[in-house]
Amino acid sequence: MNRPELIFNKINKLLEWFMITIFALLVLDVLFQVFSRYILGSSFAWTEEFARYSLIWMTILGAAYLNGKREHLSMDFLYEKFSMANKKRASILIEIFIFLFALIVMFIGGGNLVYTTLHLEQLSGTLRIPLGYVYSIMPISGFLIMSFSVYHITNIYTNKINN
Repeated sequence: MNRPELIFNKINKLLEWFMITIFALLVLDVLFQVFSRYILGSSFAWTEEFARYSLIWMTILGAAYLNGKREHLSMDFLYEKFSMANKKRASILIEIFIFLFALIVMFIGGGNLVYTTLHLEQLSGTLRIPLGYVYSIMPISGFLIMSFSVYHITNIYTNKINN
């Protein structure tokens, strides 16, 4: 196993465990919310906000994880009609578009959002944490998606990935 593949596998494994942890915390949070509402008769406002932010993080990180595994949604009925050479070109073009989207929207746009909310010192309603920390998942996931796209382009180009 070469070094880029080893790094790629370690990052994916780390993402898996991080998302499992977020999901476990989300389940515990919702169970606590239900327990407190129906058994104790009162609800804690922070549980709803924590669940919302956990779901946001898990969704955006999940998109990066699935991109790394190349298991994202695609409509490939036209792609399947291509010759192998055209499939290779189309795969590289698709990865370039994914890279550009992650760069412009997630990394640059998300980075600007994080900077703006931290600069304006915006806090979440109940947890009172800076919203920039919540939004920081956008540029992080954007960077991961960009890295995965470069990795995939390299593998497609060297025929290590079947189109």
